[in-house]
Amino acid sequence: MENGKVHADGRSDSRIQNYTKFWQKDSSKEGETDSANRLDSYTEVVNGYYDGATDLYEWGWAQSFHFSRFYKGESFASSHARHEHFLAAKMGIQPGMRVLDVGCGVGGPAREIAIFTDAGELVGLNNNEYQVNRARKYTKRMGMEGQLTFVKGDFMKLVEQFGEASFDAVYAIEATVHAPSFEGVYSQIYKVLKPGGVFGVYEWCMTDAWDPSIPSHKALAHEIELGNGIPEMRPLHVARQAVKNVGFEVEYEEDLAERNDYVEWYYPLEGDYRKAQTVMDWFTVWRTAWLGMFVMHNIFWILELVGVLPRGTIEVGAALKIAQTSLIKGGQQKLFTPMYLMVGRKPIN
Repeated sequence: MENGKVHADGRSDSRIQNYTKFWQKDSSKEGETDSANRLDSYTEVVNGYYDGATDLYEWGWAQSFHFSRFYKGESFASSHARHEHFLAAKMGIQPGMRVLDVGCGVGGPAREIAIFTDAGELVGLNNNEYQVNRARKYTKRMGMEGQLTFVKGDFMKLVEQFGEASFDAVYAIEATVHAPSFEGVYSQIYKVLKPGGVFGVYEWCMTDAWDPSIPSHKALAHEIELGNGIPEMRPLHVARQAVKNVGFEVEYEEDLAERNDYVEWYYPLEGDYRKAQTVMDWFTVWRTAWLGMFVMHNIFWILELVGVLPRGTIEVGAALKIAQTSLIKGGQQKLFTPMYLMVGRKPIN
């Protein structure tokens, strides 16, 4: 039973304020964590995080909550769209297909992929009511309600919600890392796919260079968990094996963060104006620099004070600062990737 105000948009003050408490039971031994409580309560962890972080994400990242690669001179928005197109192209999404977006955020990628592929029906699934409502609002504004539907649901219970063999294609963009296990969520995706259906995912993973026996490596994973609402970070090889274990035939896999790009995928987090690729991107970089973060913090502090934003939003904002530094560090040291791409197909027989 929740105490505290539940807002009309679905956000809960108590859920946001309780978010950081899921890390207070961690082991006192340096570099060690106990994630059992977060795995057991993954829906509360994720909802508490996104109830507080969604407005902050939109401030800094627009409507597509994911990373992407950059070519020289390519804008932030164009890079995001190309990243989404690349996934859809690798999966072979065709006009008329029924497609599921698992963990759709506020629907930015779903709208882009629907336009790019002309999919017949694209369903966005999200367990956070606030984000579902915002996805519907943006979609209505674009006049795409006939092609796109957004529903609230648990990605660990896809069969219960949609039934078996109900989609031609399923994708997830930096979302299934929030699941209590890769095999659990991939198994659900496998079951709701029709025979011959395709699954594509950009997964968050610790790379093969990450060694949990090294205290600094273990601490880095913990910082990424805390800063991004993730119950447990897992190594890349676990995701790779999980896809195979549930029955998918892997057609393509690549850690796109390993490509030698003009600028690093994490550059928008660094607040380095010199790396901005376009004039518009200067403002994107400004929002993650100290001045932009100072302005954002004070604006959101006032909005929380007067009750426009839920209580606890600023506390989650502090977690986002941990996310910023840990993701940069993980990228620089090649210990973390937000774009391990896997495309698998469900056998026809």
